[in-house]
Amino acid sequence: MDQQLLKMWHAVPSGAAKKQDLAEILQLSLKQTSRLLQKWSVEGWLTFTAGKGRGNVSKLEWLKDVEKCLEEELMKIIEQESVEVSSKYLLLDWSMESKMRLVDKFRMNFGYVQDTSDADKLIVPKKNPLLTRHPLEAADIYSANMIANVFNRLVSVDSKGNVEPELAHSWEMSDTTLVLYLRKDVKFHDGSTLSAEDAAKCLNRLRLHSHFQELWQPITSVKAIAPLVLEISFPAGCSYCLQMIGMINSSIFKELSGEGIGTGPFCFEGDGLSKTTLRAFNDYFRERPLLDAVEFIQVPKDFDSIIYRSTSQDASCDTFIVESDSGVGMVIFNAFRDSPIQRKEVRDYIHFAIAKHRHRIEAHYPRAKANHQSILIGEYPDYPIPRPPRPELDRPLIIKTTDYLEGATAWLKEALEEEGIPVEIQRLSFKEKLNDNGLDQQADLFVHGEVFEMNQSFSFYHFFRNGYSPLAAHCKTDSTLSNLLNRHAHTPFSEWTRLNLELEKYLVESSLLIPLYYEKRQIPFSADLMNISISHFGYVDFSKLWVRPSNLSNR
Repeated sequence: MDQQLLKMWHAVPSGAAKKQDLAEILQLSLKQTSRLLQKWSVEGWLTFTAGKGRGNVSKLEWLKDVEKCLEEELMKIIEQESVEVSSKYLLLDWSMESKMRLVDKFRMNFGYVQDTSDADKLIVPKKNPLLTRHPLEAADIYSANMIANVFNRLVSVDSKGNVEPELAHSWEMSDTTLVLYLRKDVKFHDGSTLSAEDAAKCLNRLRLHSHFQELWQPITSVKAIAPLVLEISFPAGCSYCLQMIGMINSSIFKELSGEGIGTGPFCFEGDGLSKTTLRAFNDYFRERPLLDAVEFIQVPKDFDSIIYRSTSQDASCDTFIVESDSGVGMVIFNAFRDSPIQRKEVRDYIHFAIAKHRHRIEAHYPRAKANHQSILIGEYPDYPIPRPPRPELDRPLIIKTTDYLEGATAWLKEALEEEGIPVEIQRLSFKEKLNDNGLDQQADLFVHGEVFEMNQSFSFYHFFRNGYSPLAAHCKTDSTLSNLLNRHAHTPFSEWTRLNLELEKYLVESSLLIPLYYEKRQIPFSADLMNISISHFGYVDFSKLWVRPSNLSNR
């Protein structure tokens, strides 16, 4: 499958052609280009006749329809080879028509398969490489979803804030301590047994980590007081200790050769640019997953959603939709930058422009639904919308964004420019944006998408307190914001929605943060897939899925 050949087929028609121009198209030297032309000529793709003498032009003539031939070749590869092998060829420079036909064929290889050893495997697409396999470093939802399948927390917290046992089977809580009793004979993936010392070591690393120190500030000590008993102390009080140890970053691990080893239902079997594989852990302390493996295969970024189906079902099988929350979008103002954004009248005018044009965001970002209320889903506060005069600006405002927010950013740029506010776009890679959270950020506005982990009340607070947040540094410099956040530690968790709304009200009325959109993920499943439930960050819980046998599907 020749990428350079396909590239030249699209760029150069039969006729006059200069070798220098061909070399520039292929981004190769003249010598390398000559070798390729000779190779393709021998293979029967083209003829290239060099012009000899002054005024004689070189000529290229295509002998075959390159794209048609390569498309037929890839169709066979998709049918005969693994998804991992065929997926990389979808990244070539196909025409839209060919790509649509290839993707339709390729899509049929995703879903549930049973290999020659009768192992049940789920094959799903991934659009981005896995950034980390370590709980302390998981700041994006794709990495966090992997962490959720490979590691366990001491407790789990559901969407309503209820705390359930996980590695700890029970606990006792007083005004100053939380004592947790760990399950017996829990195995790490390397076969070793979990102890309270392992858990204490993990949580102490977490609470001293630069990105989590603020969140863990009320905790004064974490120590093992018996082989399976852990004590967490907080003399200053900490109403959210149980919720905190139920977060993904609080996963319990041990390190082996620099890699984090978990106790979860799956373990990492392999991780590369083209494929990440999770394998069921046979010694899992709870019910072993009914799937034997989950493979995540790299696909093009414009690859659309697939139907999760078993290979016993054809493309026309009955399906149903599982919908989950997939995040909230917002515009964040960098009010501490030495620029016009420091002036409240400038921020208020931008706030006005956002509110005026917010209903149009879906035209640029079809998955988004304009959010005129609150970042907190299900809450409907009535925030005032300022109507100030247009301010005078001596320079364009800088908007910082990343690739997955291109649609929302294009909308914001259009809305502001329509209201007479000049802007420039500063683009970062996704990885760069994750680590771009200091006080010296050289931008005025951030388009930001946030996906809450499980419980909204705690996740909203966590958004401000964790060091990966674009607002984390500013929380230390804005005394009002800092004081509002400090109340959470001493307020019962059941009352946090009120605190969070007060916090949001301050930010919105100060034109420091403006809600932009809600986003939902809609996943189609075939009817023979059982026990589908939504886990962390709106992802399906792979540990519970199973496939109803095809001979029973119609009974």
